[in-house]
Amino acid sequence: MNIRKGNPEDMQSVLGLIQELAIFEKEPEAVVITVDDLVRDGFGENPLFHVFVAEIEDESSNKEIVGIALYYYRYSTWKGKTIHLEDLIVKEKMRGTGLGSALYAEIMKQGKRDNVRRVEWNVLDWNTPAVKFYENSGAKILEEWRVVQMDEAGVNSFLDKL
Repeated sequence: MNIRKGNPEDMQSVLGLIQELAIFEKEPEAVVITVDDLVRDGFGENPLFHVFVAEIEDESSNKEIVGIALYYYRYSTWKGKTIHLEDLIVKEKMRGTGLGSALYAEIMKQGKRDNVRRVEWNVLDWNTPAVKFYENSGAKILEEWRVVQMDEAGVNSFLDKL
């Protein structure tokens, strides 16, 4: 297994993993981004995200991306620069191999290199293995905070009322 920074040529595989996660999270129709979106948004002059990819090589020297950790920088009025881990995805066939732990460690190392004061992410409450993994790593799960979002239709509806 090799973990490295992703490049534009990896985005087809990254999109495949994003779609696999959406299926796992019971929202396969929610993914609307394209490979072109990922390339534009992750590799332009001002990238909106960064990604580590985990790849394996088979007996024929064919490489396959089997996991990703996609993150971006945020700014906390209390902490300053932080990292938001948007998604840590491991192909189903590779779960339990330590690949997820290796990607997670790479994000923490990136946070250390960048001198951020916090790394944060969301986890679904029903994803018990992930919750236990994060708790065992020393992460705090903030039960009293709620994730708040407004989708495109909600934004439009709100603005139409102004």
